[in-house]
Amino acid sequence: MVRQDALRLWCRKDWKLEAGAMEYTGSQYVGEFVDGRMEGDAEYILPTETKYIGEMKDGMFHGQGTLYFPNGSRFDAVWEKGLVVKGTYTFSDGLQYDPENWHYCDSYDRRFYTEICHGLKPAGISQLTNMDPPRKIPPGCYDCGDGFYNPNTRIVKDYNYRFLRNAGLPLKRLQLR
Repeated sequence: MVRQDALRLWCRKDWKLEAGAMEYTGSQYVGEFVDGRMEGDAEYILPTETKYIGEMKDGMFHGQGTLYFPNGSRFDAVWEKGLVVKGTYTFSDGLQYDPENWHYCDSYDRRFYTEICHGLKPAGISQLTNMDPPRKIPPGCYDCGDGFYNPNTRIVKDYNYRFLRNAGLPLKRLQLR
C-alpha cells in the first residue's frame, strides 16, 4: 500500500506517478501506476536494499527485470506474474551460475574463481578464500560474511570495524536452571 501523501507527478520523458515509502512493507517504488496498481517500467527497492529494475504488471514483477543485491550480485530474469520464468544469477565477481554446467569448486576442480581467472599462486602461498587478498580478520575473531564476530564481546562488526549487531547469548546462559 502506498501512502497517498507520498505520490506526486513528475516529468522526464512523459508524465508518471512517483511513490515514496510503502506503508506496510518498508519498500520504495518509483514508476508508473495503472488503475492504482504498480505497472510499467519501475524501480522497486526492498527494505534489505535489494533493488528491482524492470517491468511490473498488476503490482508484480512481470517481463524483463533485474534484481540487484547489496553484495554486488545480480539476477537477470524474465518474470511472469511475480514468478521467474528463466534467469541468470551473476556473482559480484562476475562468475555466472549455470545450473546445467556448474563446475565451480566441485570435486573435479577445487580452484576458486579468482584462481581460474588469474592462475594459481606459487607453491607455499595458499589462497584460503576467493577474495585475494583475503579480508583482515582480527585474531580470535570469526568471519561471518558481512563482518567478523568477536566471541569475547559477542559483537559483530563490519570489515571497517563499524558496529553491525549484537550476537545472542550463549546457549548455556539461556537454559533454565
